[in-house]
Amino acid sequence: MEIEEWLLWYDIIIQDFGFSKKDDDESALYLNNFLMKQGLLELSEFPSKKDMIVFGAGPSLKKHIKNLKSTLKHDLDEFILISADGATTALLEENIIPNIIVTDLDGNMQDIQYANERGSYLVVHAHGNNLNTLKRYLPNLKNILGTTQGTTLECVHNFGGFTDGDRSVFLAVELGAENIILAGMDFGNIVTKYSRPDMDQETGHGDEIKVKKLKYAEELVEWIIENENVTIYNLIHEYPEKYLKLRIYNE
Repeated sequence: MEIEEWLLWYDIIIQDFGFSKKDDDESALYLNNFLMKQGLLELSEFPSKKDMIVFGAGPSLKKHIKNLKSTLKHDLDEFILISADGATTALLEENIIPNIIVTDLDGNMQDIQYANERGSYLVVHAHGNNLNTLKRYLPNLKNILGTTQGTTLECVHNFGGFTDGDRSVFLAVELGAENIILAGMDFGNIVTKYSRPDMDQETGHGDEIKVKKLKYAEELVEWIIENENVTIYNLIHEYPEKYLKLRIYNE
């Protein structure tokens, strides 16, 4: 997505939710200054393959992970695995370390740090509501690429996207993916403990704001399907056996 097109979406989103562009820019500037001191990481340093799997934190996530493990077995290593924030916890429960984690740092940070220490690259997103979270966790993280939903800076990029889930898909496109599998991307009104670590139960109904965010995420993924040169398969609608065929076709 060209930055000019994304900014049209961004203007609609911040007006719809009442977000502050000033606050977004303040967080982005903090992240930029931190990364300037830590050392610049380029997107070209990230792992990339033409086949990628994006894991969202929806209620189908654990089922999809188990199906992919069963169907693809060792072929999982042939994919770049991108985890959207709290989905990292579900992957770790299945002994899978994602290659990349896309996060605004509101998932289970103990698990995100654990994966980061074991090789996961981080795409850390700055927005108006997470400045204090950035200050708290950034010093404990490494291999970070910064993103924003507003104005880009030297160390903070804007590839498009709003939620961790759809930003993961935009990232995969930016990395050159030709085929993207979506796992745990339900886009419904049910949320899980993976996206809301403070929940007492496994799943629950999302509040009005969360459901509206997921609706935007779905619309943005649909935009990618219609406008980018990439094929996207959602396990919500497809059988996992299709991805074993995908692997064979690409050999």
